[in-house]
Amino acid sequence: MKRLFFSVLLMLGVALGAAASETAPAVAAAVSQASEVSAAATADAPPAKTTHREETYQPMPFGEMVQSFFKTTGLNALIYPRAGEMSSSGHLMSDFHQTWGRVIMILVTFLLFYLAIARDFEPLLLLPIAFGGLLANVPIANIAGPHGFLGVIYNMGIANELFPLLIFMGVGAMTDFGPLLANPRLSLLGGAAQFGIFGTLVGAYALSQFTPWFDFTLQQSAAISIIGGADGPTSIFIATSLAPELLGAIAVASYSYMALVPIIQPPIMKALTTPEERKIRMHTLRHVTRLEKLLFPLLVFVMIILLLPDAAPLVGAFALGNYFKESGVVDRLSDTMQNALINIVTIFLGLGVGSKLASDQFLVIDTLAILVLGLVAFSVGTAAGVIMAKIMNLFSSEKINPLIGSAGVSAVPMAARVSHKEGMKEDPTNMLLMHAMGPNVAGVIGSAIAAGVMIALFK
Repeated sequence: MKRLFFSVLLMLGVALGAAASETAPAVAAAVSQASEVSAAATADAPPAKTTHREETYQPMPFGEMVQSFFKTTGLNALIYPRAGEMSSSGHLMSDFHQTWGRVIMILVTFLLFYLAIARDFEPLLLLPIAFGGLLANVPIANIAGPHGFLGVIYNMGIANELFPLLIFMGVGAMTDFGPLLANPRLSLLGGAAQFGIFGTLVGAYALSQFTPWFDFTLQQSAAISIIGGADGPTSIFIATSLAPELLGAIAVASYSYMALVPIIQPPIMKALTTPEERKIRMHTLRHVTRLEKLLFPLLVFVMIILLLPDAAPLVGAFALGNYFKESGVVDRLSDTMQNALINIVTIFLGLGVGSKLASDQFLVIDTLAILVLGLVAFSVGTAAGVIMAKIMNLFSSEKINPLIGSAGVSAVPMAARVSHKEGMKEDPTNMLLMHAMGPNVAGVIGSAIAAGVMIALFK
């Protein structure tokens, strides 16, 4: 048995040895092949990432370090202009715009701060615009550039017309058509105030035809003339469509005159009226039903759709906000439009407009001409509204206080408040605010229609 057992073990050992000897070359080949694949993979793999970085900073003496730091300061940039300096719009800046131009514009923004804070001239508009202008004139930082803080705001809401439409929604939600519906003839005052727009259109184009210093096209003249309505959102809307190259200057001029209504209008109003006219009392307005207020914005919008689709975005946004308010079933949405939405957009819009107060864009002949033409348009619109009220009094037994004619410009509600304040100076018991809101609201619709007409004619 022992011999048999050892014989079996011996045979198994021989068989296993033979099998091993046969498979050894195959195993060796497999191992060799795996080694080659691993080596190839290692060779083709990208190099491992490393955080190592060669030192590029070269030590320098303390005096040179201070001098190098001074070259990066804004003070150095204001004193020593750099050759080849580019503006936020990508144009070469002159030495004047880099130095004294920036200083002048910074002083201008300080003046706007004073008017907004000390004189209370529409601080909701002036403060964001002024601060945007201050930031736009900071040297080196390029805050108003395409990738800067102000540049992003400008491109995301002003250049594409979004902010004006959102503002119109908010204004619509805050507007009461009651005074206009109670006395429909006041809409004539809002229409008369648009005379400044079309008069300035002719004047701006004539100026470019008969003077060698200006070269405004008919489209540019139309975009400039809309400033006469003192309606910033509408000005931005039409400028984007007809003259995008003048958008910054037109926006600045329009919002500046909206904010300066308390300064510009009173002298014109007093010059065209007598003390007796300024004391005229107007009768209490009739009650306007809820159904009238619900139907009016819809009827206006339907007429715009049928006759002037180019004005539909502005009038539609305005009607949307007003309809939400008057429906009484979406108070949360209406409240958001009247408060949170319009406040947020006003901040962004003011900063975006202020970004165009950069010295290289503001202190140029075309921009200064636009400011002058805009002032003329606004003044003519104010005067036309007052004169229309005086003419209507010649043919009506129910007299209209001519002061409310100046509210025909669409600066809501600033122009209406100015009419009210001027009336109270002559008679502290004479309440004109609600009466002035009639032509003021008509002026908003009128300026939007005027913009639509110009876009339809000249686009």
